[in-house]
Amino acid sequence: MRFRTSALALLIAVGLTTPLGAQSITDRYRADADRIIDAALKDSTAWNRLAEMTERFGNRLSGTPALEQTIDWVIARMKEDGLQNVRGEPAMVPVWVRGEESAQMVRPRVQNLPMLGLGGSIATPPGGITADVLVVGSFSDLTAKAAQASGKIVLYDVPFTNYGETVQYRARGAVAAAKVGAVGALVRSVTPYSQRTPHTGGMSYDSTVRRIPAAAITVEDAEMIHRLVDRGERVRVTLEMSAKTLPDAPSRNVMGELVGSEKPDEIVVFGGHIDSWDVGRGAMDDGGGVVVAWEAVRLLKRLGLKPKRTIRVVGWTNEENGGRGGQAYRDAHRAEVDKHVLAIESDGGVFKPQGFSFTGSDAAVDMLKQIALLLDRIDAGAMVKGGGGADIGPIMALGVPGLGLNVDGTKYFWYHHTEADTIDKLDPNEMARCVAAMAVMAYVAADMPETLPRASAETR
Repeated sequence: MRFRTSALALLIAVGLTTPLGAQSITDRYRADADRIIDAALKDSTAWNRLAEMTERFGNRLSGTPALEQTIDWVIARMKEDGLQNVRGEPAMVPVWVRGEESAQMVRPRVQNLPMLGLGGSIATPPGGITADVLVVGSFSDLTAKAAQASGKIVLYDVPFTNYGETVQYRARGAVAAAKVGAVGALVRSVTPYSQRTPHTGGMSYDSTVRRIPAAAITVEDAEMIHRLVDRGERVRVTLEMSAKTLPDAPSRNVMGELVGSEKPDEIVVFGGHIDSWDVGRGAMDDGGGVVVAWEAVRLLKRLGLKPKRTIRVVGWTNEENGGRGGQAYRDAHRAEVDKHVLAIESDGGVFKPQGFSFTGSDAAVDMLKQIALLLDRIDAGAMVKGGGGADIGPIMALGVPGLGLNVDGTKYFWYHHTEADTIDKLDPNEMARCVAAMAVMAYVAADMPETLPRASAETR
């Protein structure tokens, strides 16, 4: 009796949720997972396909021909790969056009300032805005200096801590500056490392506050202006922007499937966003997220691994400046949202994978940890709480469990939303490991007899 009690305690201690004597999820799928990993690590198709896509079509801002041409190309290639139910599902997307733009310091000396207008910004008046610069290091600093702000261009020189904390100055800086009478807003690019490369990204307006133009300048120039002001210099800048917002335009979420053998109406959905900002080529953010999921499905098909449930790969549209793709997917599939057993998103770059982060029930995370153990051989077996993504967020809000692929993000924000987001920043072997991680996780979740338990509405 003591021996049996100890054995049961040991099983519970190692996290197995199966009855005594039964196989764990890890043991049950070890051979299939090893086949998937072995095949993925021998194949550079993901890197090569991403290189072809990004270099053929370039960046893919919502509302541009380049995005729609890319979607057409993906549909054609998915069909060639033999994926099932390949299609584009409609979504209306915002259309913001950057136009011509420039920034120049004109006092105490003349120097051009590399810049990128923030997505959604209005234009300057014809001829631009020339004004003195008020440097602030936080929103509270702006409040303290509010009496000095009227008629100025506010520069937020805020060093990068983490994206969530620092991006608020890009997102809300124009509104806060306008409230104290500023005529324009500049933000230090949201990055921990710079080679005088500006970073764009979305910003927002408040309908109750006058709209002013907003742009990002480089870390180096933000720090230089700050030092000049601290020395008592009067810094004056001319900002010219011709940005405009056009009426919404039609786009599509692009998708294909590996239809399940026993429960085809139950779905594991995964992917990334097919759009990008209008700089660089959108390789890291987030063409790679789409391609690794696409390649994962192609790999499973090539290996003859057909899960019980359907695996659906999606390239969501308009994540960068609207999130309309994720919303359109939710609306189009609302009737089947209860049949979505898991949603997985890759939107952190396709660098060396480390594991996944999960939002859902405790019982589900225990099962997913067993799947993650299959990825220990490629050092991608971590499973932590608190995951998801912008595109799967709308269906997660309806109760679908969500996973985010976690990677080594050391260099992600070096290139994020810049002209430097190109294929050469990515390593073929690291991408192959991402394919392996996505394929194993999606396949086992789609094939195992157990369905991931959902969190109750009260605990979501």
